[in-house]
Amino acid sequence: MCADKNHDKPNVFKSVFTNKCARCRRGSIFLSKNPYDLKNCMKMPEKCPVCGQQVEVEVGFYYGTGYVSYALSIAICVASLIAWWLFIGFSIYDNSIYWWLGFNGILLLSLQPVLMRWSRTIWMAFFVRYDEDWHQPPQSTGRVNATFKNAI
Repeated sequence: MCADKNHDKPNVFKSVFTNKCARCRRGSIFLSKNPYDLKNCMKMPEKCPVCGQQVEVEVGFYYGTGYVSYALSIAICVASLIAWWLFIGFSIYDNSIYWWLGFNGILLLSLQPVLMRWSRTIWMAFFVRYDEDWHQPPQSTGRVNATFKNAI
């Protein structure tokens, strides 16, 4: 490892959960740091402010994030079900399953802005690899359709 802290490889999980660029793991890929600023929570810059990586790698790149968001939602549902079962319990004689369903629905609604951002960051990390030489400009993939971006 390098003696300089700026050259250490950042942790992939920390960079995903703090919504950092997949290439340099330092630049934020969202303009607003607050996921609950609902007007601006999904606005992204065109390029990473640190390394210059295209944030939208190709047209329609983030359509696949629905699958990631679904998987994260299912994981939260299972975790809340297990926690409810361990701490409160379920019985056929009361309505605890309905209370859990209500709690789980509110939990998922309240976490939705965070889950949407995490799913985009995870999706980007699947396709854009960490580059130790991120100080160099990124190689163009040729997959971004500039015709549609410059139209109108």
